[in-house]
Amino acid sequence: MSDAIEFTVNRQQFAKTGLNEAAAPDAASLREGEVLLRVDRFALTANNISYAATGELLRYWEFFPAGEGMGIIPVWGFADVAASKCEGIDPGERVYGYFPMATHLVVIPGNVSSGSFIDASEHRASLAIIYNQYLRCAHDPLYTKATEALQMLLRPLFTTSFLLDDFLEDNDFFAAETVLLTSASSKTALGMAYLLHANRASRERDYEVVGLTSVGNRAFVEGLGCYDRVLCYDELESLDAARAAVVVDFAGDGELLAGVHDHYAQQLRCSCLVGASHWEKLGGATQPLTGPEPVMFFAPTQAEKRIGEWGAPDFQRKLAQVWGEFTVFVNGWMRIETHLGVSATEHVYQEVLAGRVRPDCGHIVSLWNT
Repeated sequence: MSDAIEFTVNRQQFAKTGLNEAAAPDAASLREGEVLLRVDRFALTANNISYAATGELLRYWEFFPAGEGMGIIPVWGFADVAASKCEGIDPGERVYGYFPMATHLVVIPGNVSSGSFIDASEHRASLAIIYNQYLRCAHDPLYTKATEALQMLLRPLFTTSFLLDDFLEDNDFFAAETVLLTSASSKTALGMAYLLHANRASRERDYEVVGLTSVGNRAFVEGLGCYDRVLCYDELESLDAARAAVVVDFAGDGELLAGVHDHYAQQLRCSCLVGASHWEKLGGATQPLTGPEPVMFFAPTQAEKRIGEWGAPDFQRKLAQVWGEFTVFVNGWMRIETHLGVSATEHVYQEVLAGRVRPDCGHIVSLWNT
């Protein structure tokens, strides 16, 4: 494959996809200061569907613009520097970061250091910096070649899990006794449940970690030991509504969220929206919600707060420590599958979109055939 390819989706009907094809860029086509990245491999998870579902609200479509009515879903993965006209960045270097579902990306590196750079392209200037940063693998303390797949699949999700756990602790869990996670088998929810469980003994506040999931995923989620209780969605009413609770909603199912609000009413102390694994039901509630107004959790906001308070080195140190522990846990049950080529990418995308991916399976894809 010599052409450059972008995998696009209809911004209103995500199942409708397309391809943008053009001559592949090369060193001669670069302007001074630009770097050509060859996007190698990336992960596809429910988190990427959440980017599409909240693309307008949280500006995810703006990172990698596409044609009228179409969008390019951002993904996390690895790329190699194919050509460079930027001093200090050489061909052959490997980087980790936020990419389009594509074969190539031209960036304008800024804030270049031994460990990272940002894409200073004009259209990304007002977007969250955490998504504009590219980590240079040779100087990334979390990077190992052997764990690339786990980094693609889980590093961005676990960073969100880490920040969610920190957000609740930062707010003394809103004085809640129950922490309820929807879509409990999703990888971000599992990461958060793992941290809530692991950190509880060192915290002054006790709480029960409860997961809501589908019948088919219940046994898997229970077997991981992260949750104190795992319930199916139709068992919500069995929870004690007199206990103060917070809900962290990874499902994006409006009817489910309304049910949680109705069940706890004023005992629901915080309603935190994160993902949209049930994207097809997003906004399904038709009546005003009982209890607190839901708030959208935007991970970069909490990250910037903590980096400002702790400093970037301490933030990375804390994250790296728990990441190492989490990967040991995940290696006990995660199965990774790799899929190469345009057709394989299309197939995996449709499977993830339809929610047909097993929770114990992670999918790595590439638009390249090798």
